[in-house]
Amino acid sequence: LENWQEDWRLTEIYNPVMMLLFAAFLLFRSTTSLYLANNQHYSSRSWLAKDMPYIGQVNNLRTSNIPGAFVVTDYGAIGDNSTDNTAAFMSAIAAASNTSGTVYIPPGLYRFNGSLIVPPGVALCGSYLSVPSHAVVHGDYPADGSILMPLNGRGNESDVPFIQVLSNAVLKGVVIWHVEQLGHGLPVPYPYAVALQGNNAAITDVEILNAFNGVSAVKAARHYIARIQGQPLNIGIFIDETYDVGRLEDVHFNPWFSIDLDFMSWQVTHGRAFVFGRSDWEYVFNTFAFAYAYGYHFIETTTGAMNGNFVGIGADYACNASVQVDATQAPGLLITNGEFTAFHNKDFAPNSTASPAQIVVASSNVGPVNLVDCSFWGPSDHIARIDGQGVVAFNSCILSGWDNQKKGYAAIQADGGSLIVQASEFQQPKAQIQLAANVTKAVILGNIITGPLNITNNGAKNVQQGYNAADE
Repeated sequence: LENWQEDWRLTEIYNPVMMLLFAAFLLFRSTTSLYLANNQHYSSRSWLAKDMPYIGQVNNLRTSNIPGAFVVTDYGAIGDNSTDNTAAFMSAIAAASNTSGTVYIPPGLYRFNGSLIVPPGVALCGSYLSVPSHAVVHGDYPADGSILMPLNGRGNESDVPFIQVLSNAVLKGVVIWHVEQLGHGLPVPYPYAVALQGNNAAITDVEILNAFNGVSAVKAARHYIARIQGQPLNIGIFIDETYDVGRLEDVHFNPWFSIDLDFMSWQVTHGRAFVFGRSDWEYVFNTFAFAYAYGYHFIETTTGAMNGNFVGIGADYACNASVQVDATQAPGLLITNGEFTAFHNKDFAPNSTASPAQIVVASSNVGPVNLVDCSFWGPSDHIARIDGQGVVAFNSCILSGWDNQKKGYAAIQADGGSLIVQASEFQQPKAQIQLAANVTKAVILGNIITGPLNITNNGAKNVQQGYNAADE
């Protein structure tokens, strides 16, 4: 601030408008410095440890943040990390339901002994305007906004979900923190943090910090799940019984809550980031998961399997499979611009006996799986293990880092179904493809091969291959 005069002379080369903008910047800088000098409540860690009254002050200051909103503190809610707020929240929600209004949650630590229902047309909104994340592993505990802390259902994942979002309702701008879920030892089961249970139900900009089960969308046509982060432990997102297009985008799951060995060993042995049952068209865009047994798991439930369009999806440190396909519908899975690794090590899974692969298609699958412009790297056993009756296609893909244990594994092991591999690059001088006798058809065309061509046919009768450029 002492150098204003010198800074000001620098603006002489600009026009008067730029001089005014520069003056406004200097005023902002000075007032910001004065605020930080006289206010010590800008550390979220200090809020949690000793400054709980400050959060109460924020509650009072933010009660009219959204014009016309029903503010939970006006109905008795207290964000003091102690009071049970179930009844107060439901009172505010009931008032809002009369006008399909918005319920606003000022910053605070709100505990709940019960569950919440967001009825049709109601929006339950917290203070976050974009999805937050908190690195608890580095001491960054959530205390900087609207924090919801459920206690119900401990030990029973089949219990009532913490928040049920019904038709045309939305939950947004909060952190859900299971405060009694400790970050060491084995995880404790809890019910779903959020359940979308009606057409057009939505959840956006929410951190599910350490939910055992994160978000479910069942019988929720046209559901919208966007900008979700956290470390769900057992299932991150579960989709089923969707008979009109559902949408899922910008989801990031990462071990920010705990990297305790026993805790993470359980997660990479049992955890599944995304589980898809029946969905008649699902659009999935920009999703990522780190350190699960399965990144994306496609299953058949009592109502069937799914088809969908997947763009820009990723899974890192998948202990079993980045993508596990047990079932798909006839229109299949269209996966574009995916990035996948599959491996395990002593950091999280020192005793694992899993054989990791980026793509695993089970013998139960009958639908197609198309992978376009995807990248796969290890250190895995295989890039893909393929079975079943469907067609699996790799188009313009990059394959690297397989056969980590040097056992002679091929990048792609096909035991059944049909296979297409074209215009793809195998980046290591190792076995590329192995075909079992049960493979119905195979087309291997126009690939770039590092090292000699190493494709083994163990009895597949209809195999077409050519124009593969290898180092021979």
